[in-house]
Amino acid sequence: MTGLPLREAAVDLSAIAANVARLRQVAGTRSMMAVVKAVGYGHGAEAVARAALEGGADWLGVADLGEALALRAAGIEAPLLAWLHDPRADFTAAVEAGIDIGISTLDQLDAVADLSRDEPASVQLKVETGLSRNGLAPSVWAAAFERASLLERAGLVRVRGIFSHLSNASPEDDSAAIAAFEEALAHAGAAGLAPELRHLASTAAAFRRPDARYDLVRVGIGMYGLSPFDDASSAQLGLTPAMTLRTRVAAVRTVPAGTGVSYDYTWRAPEETRLALVPLGYADGIPRAASGRAEVSIAGRRFPVRGRIAMDQFVVETGDAAVDVDDEVVVFGDPALGVPGADDWATWAGTINYEIVTRIGPRVERTYR
Repeated sequence: MTGLPLREAAVDLSAIAANVARLRQVAGTRSMMAVVKAVGYGHGAEAVARAALEGGADWLGVADLGEALALRAAGIEAPLLAWLHDPRADFTAAVEAGIDIGISTLDQLDAVADLSRDEPASVQLKVETGLSRNGLAPSVWAAAFERASLLERAGLVRVRGIFSHLSNASPEDDSAAIAAFEEALAHAGAAGLAPELRHLASTAAAFRRPDARYDLVRVGIGMYGLSPFDDASSAQLGLTPAMTLRTRVAAVRTVPAGTGVSYDYTWRAPEETRLALVPLGYADGIPRAASGRAEVSIAGRRFPVRGRIAMDQFVVETGDAAVDVDDEVVVFGDPALGVPGADDWATWAGTINYEIVTRIGPRVERTYR
């Protein structure tokens, strides 16, 4: 097959835009944040960010400052929030670039305030509501909100938002988190803060927790066309998977009965059969845990992975099918097209679809249409 890279993650940007539009319709909130951290969940942050904005997102979200500054360097000027910081972070470049800083500690708040010059730095206060990760703990809410209010009145910061995360552990746990968030908002109001953005919901809550939507929802996995639920597929949610991971058959061979395949010989051919070599491995994000369980699609047919998935390659059994060198291999894509999906690979590897797409390695060329 001509024109197909050896290793390719083909990303459908129109699907990204359509998924954002769908999520915006479902959520019905004033604002929507497209989360493009971790190289856009493996899809490519810059390209995905532009597609998401075209689809109706009006905010972008990333984890760290480096990701945010890279988007600014690419010429993306949309409102942008970064919320997970190196304890030694220097916020100077981010403040100068007009990036909203997610604040999880009083020290971070003071560090940002110290950088304000002609106009106040924009911050969003992250509050801890049950995940036990970053965020202002309830024990410091009073002090943090009073300090933030004082700094805002002094013109050193602008408290644009207050936010947190849900655990998605159970409806009861999420209800408890919403109650905690409401308590934090009440404390903030008592301190004189009136942020324009309150946000708690990600894709799952955008679909199933109207009480968590507030002013803005942050969409991550759904934007990429994947479901956050075990009981509802992408298609059932009206979403289209955006990434197709594919390659080309590197070699074919016929082997006799008893032939071992790949490291450790975890599979031996029970009879004479044909094998095809797929030049992707765990260095490219193919989970080794899916060895002996996964399937790929070649010319519209599914074929099983045999033996261990190695660093650079794995083997599938094609039997008597007419499979040749250079034939296209779809590792995963949109299940509506009859190919395995990221959800299938997640099941085979005992993980979640988030990890399957996010772990795609740097040797895999991202292409866009």
